[in-house]
Amino acid sequence: MHETIVPAVAQVPSAGVHPEEIKASVDFRVGTSVSLSATVRTTPAGLVTAGIMVSAIVLAVAALVRAARRR
Repeated sequence: MHETIVPAVAQVPSAGVHPEEIKASVDFRVGTSVSLSATVRTTPAGLVTAGIMVSAIVLAVAALVRAARRR
């Protein structure tokens, strides 16, 4: 009944590579004390899904703004 729970972070290195995977990384430095680094992995399907979600949010906000202005 007691199973060990493995965090998702520990599973990332063993994740398989998708044939159409898109990778991007950026290093951002401000002065000498601030340095940021980011890496992203995604697939074309993930980008399409993100675009659909952003479109839905923008349409919902536009509808709320329009309804608020009618009062």
